Amino acid sequence: MSTRAVELRGTGGVPVTAVLELPPGRPAASAVLVSCFACLGNSPGPARLCHALVSRGFAVLRLDFTAKPAGDDGVQPRPDTVPSVDAVVEAAAWLRERYPPARLLVGHSLGGTAAAAALPRLPEVAALALVNAPSGPEPVLERLAAREREEGEGEVTLGPGRLRLLRGFLHDIAAPRVAVALGAFPGAVLVLQAPEDRYVSLEHARRLVAAARHPGSLFVLDGADHFLSREADAALAAEVLGLWAARHVTPVTEREAPLPPGVVEVHEAGQGGPYAQDIRTGRHRLRADEPLSVGGENSGPTPYGLLLAALGACTAMTLRMYATRKGWPLEHVHVQLSHDKVHSKDCAECETQVRKVDRLLRRVRLVGPLSQEQREKLTAMADRCPVHQTLESEVDVRTELEE
Repeated sequence: MSTRAVELRGTGGVPVTAVLELPPGRPAASAVLVSCFACLGNSPGPARLCHALVSRGFAVLRLDFTAKPAGDDGVQPRPDTVPSVDAVVEAAAWLRERYPPARLLVGHSLGGTAAAAALPRLPEVAALALVNAPSGPEPVLERLAAREREEGEGEVTLGPGRLRLLRGFLHDIAAPRVAVALGAFPGAVLVLQAPEDRYVSLEHARRLVAAARHPGSLFVLDGADHFLSREADAALAAEVLGLWAARHVTPVTEREAPLPPGVVEVHEAGQGGPYAQDIRTGRHRLRADEPLSVGGENSGPTPYGLLLAALGACTAMTLRMYATRKGWPLEHVHVQLSHDKVHSKDCAECETQVRKVDRLLRRVRLVGPLSQEQREKLTAMADRCPVHQTLESEVDVRTELEE
């Protein structure tokens, strides 16, 4: 994944912080992510949500409406960054000129309210996802000082970040205007809401879903806070968003030619830690990473985890195919695997002279009214799976430097 800063202008030419994140190769679709995550500082939310989309072939242009300290995301923010619906429209226009049109809007907090209000001006958008977004400006208006509320604009401080709220923006995201925009929007709507959110109540999520023209989807993020500050909550929201976007927005599999059988591409992700890798095989995309204990971000399985997964999946598939062909009553196959290094002297069948060898332990559980003879035959068939045979055979790996 490649990342770079983008210069955008909002209402009255006011600059808005923007970061473009791209997948390997040509993007299959584009998305605009509008957030106020910077109020918390280093929330894992933006990175998780972005990767969920970039890993599925989206180019993501991310805006943050919050003025924040320099250094986050490698972008030097402007002290006069202010939220505006115009900024969302400008972001979509910027993408339209350079990449596939923005088919998806994702908004967090007031960024989500702004994204919803921008829908009538963005006919190319096919889906809208909102994360802890209010149905109007009321939650922030309540946090303004009495004089600021009377004047219709002011500044809200949340944690280390702040939001400058101008009269025009608060008018643009008024609850009736947002409801009308959602009621006229022909696309899909997803609302993710933390019921314990101290800033936006669950009632706002219900209003947004009720206002949608087509039945909207509400997913409750139990235990999460407004900023998705915990890694587990950010990961859950990202997983739901990624699966939903792949279903409701033209997916990468329809735009990008799949790789030929037997070909796998691996690219450094460029985001999410120094070791994270984006993997493409056929029409599918995966993520590999190292655990936190060795400096990774644990955003995907390790290479050895993928190796064990390949052996386990191949084992279960082989047993299922064999039982089906024989007509045996195999109801379920469960395979558990582990990897370890053992001393060669502990391995009676090992002929190598090195001090340690790799040992893969595979435990197979067969569910169903099988006879003992059938169970024994299926257990023996585990060694016949193609990945097992590849691991036990002599493998010739050659490396070529691509010019």
